[in-house]
Amino acid sequence: MKRSALIAALLIGLAPLCAAQAQDMPGQRILQRIDTNGDGAISKDEMTAARERLFRKLDRNGDGVVDKREIESARQAIKDRAEVAQARVGNRWRRLDKNGDGKVSEQEFAGSMPLFELADRNGDGKLSADEIASIRKLIAERAN
Repeated sequence: MKRSALIAALLIGLAPLCAAQAQDMPGQRILQRIDTNGDGAISKDEMTAARERLFRKLDRNGDGVVDKREIESARQAIKDRAEVAQARVGNRWRRLDKNGDGKVSEQEFAGSMPLFELADRNGDGKLSADEIASIRKLIAERAN
């Protein structure tokens, strides 16, 4: 799940890197999600397939139409996920505030990377693609 990847990146302390990448490559996230053949572009067929997947996701009862109840259900699910994300950010922020002054200094922020150490399974001080994939999988499993 993409949401899990973002949460993992924030918790591991890679948010500045992700933000820089997003600024360097506008639309990259959408491209990665829709470009199923990996050619670096979205074809009309890929866009059609993405829209079909979205429709199936919205049509929760599978009757071939999206009604007001299903849209409201989708809106509520989005709202629920946003509330959970807000709570996580608040909890994380409180943990970062080591001295309890209600503020997070640059030193407090930079010094707190507990999930980096967890993800760095071989202890080499670097995260390989496999290590990132492993932590993303763990987070995705907990989110479901």
